[in-house]
Amino acid sequence: MASTRVEDNAGVADPRTDRAELQASVRYRANADFALDANFTAPPGVTILFGESGAGKTTLLDCICGLRTPGAGRVAIGSEVLYDTERGINVGVSRRHIGYVFQTLALFPHLTAEQNVAYGLPHLTAEERGQKIAAILESFRITAVRARKPGEISGGERQRVALARALVTEPRALLLDEPLSALDAATKARIMDDLRAWNQAHRIPVLYVTHSRDEVFSLGERVVALENGRVAAQGTPAEVLHAPRTEAMAQLAGFENILDATVTALHPEQGTMACRLGTSQVALEAPLGRVSIGAPVRIGIRAGDILLASASPQGLSARNVIAARVVALAQRDVTVVVRVDCGVELEAHVTPGARRALDLQPGRPVWLVLKTHSCHLLR
Repeated sequence: MASTRVEDNAGVADPRTDRAELQASVRYRANADFALDANFTAPPGVTILFGESGAGKTTLLDCICGLRTPGAGRVAIGSEVLYDTERGINVGVSRRHIGYVFQTLALFPHLTAEQNVAYGLPHLTAEERGQKIAAILESFRITAVRARKPGEISGGERQRVALARALVTEPRALLLDEPLSALDAATKARIMDDLRAWNQAHRIPVLYVTHSRDEVFSLGERVVALENGRVAAQGTPAEVLHAPRTEAMAQLAGFENILDATVTALHPEQGTMACRLGTSQVALEAPLGRVSIGAPVRIGIRAGDILLASASPQGLSARNVIAARVVALAQRDVTVVVRVDCGVELEAHVTPGARRALDLQPGRPVWLVLKTHSCHLLR
């Protein structure tokens, strides 16, 4: 492997004029048990790095900003190369002009909010510094707490100060390592709205790390899903989470039912295949996969995709109508979780109104109605 040189000034453009996509191709071995090998592009806007704990999300951020040195790869923003093992380039952390907000925020407890925000602007005149600070404090609605220290303000205000400190330097890109995880949903949404408003004017790539599927849909424009250090999927939130390709990603995406099945018949002319669930005699029609008859498969089904009927339905387009019996019910907020047994146990979700209308109770017979394309074949 070619040696790399740390560049402090050479070859790096003014960050205020370089608004472009972030390109990262990173290979990094943390230890004998884990290796990161990820390749993706993040355009201006919010890209979610999604995956379970230990998938490599924080390690990837550290490689992008220069806190860790990859064994091989390339990191660039637009035309500016920040790291390239083949060309021997390794731009220093301070010269990459990348903002980074850690989960712990890392605010200086002895400094006021204004002093924390000003920390990265020592090179400016007092007038320039004052103008920038005033503008960013207003953008993130923290002007009223500028003279207070982190211990004297709320959690949401501390998050806003951390964002303001990272953005006041006008970075090329912003990395967010779950900085909003401790906040309630409403506060988190307001902060992200302000961040999006700021980014409409500046248009930089924002990488936001999370393992919460709710945050993926509420915050992200694009998703890069990591699994065991590798990119398992990327695209819009709907593309990545509505049709996951692996079992681990299905679990993260909230698929409540992941079932063992055996392929019993293939129907290529219909684009479907028949499967037997577990050791039962229950037949399920699923989308056709690249499998042979007799092959074991895993099938993921969302609880919300299963419809319940109190009588055997007729004349439906849905291909799967399965007799079952209610095992148990539990209410979670405005959702009723229904456990049913059709030879294997499944979980279905209905509204409280549907529970009353169907008179659902343990022991009651029901019919499950399920579309073919609600059955996802998993690796």
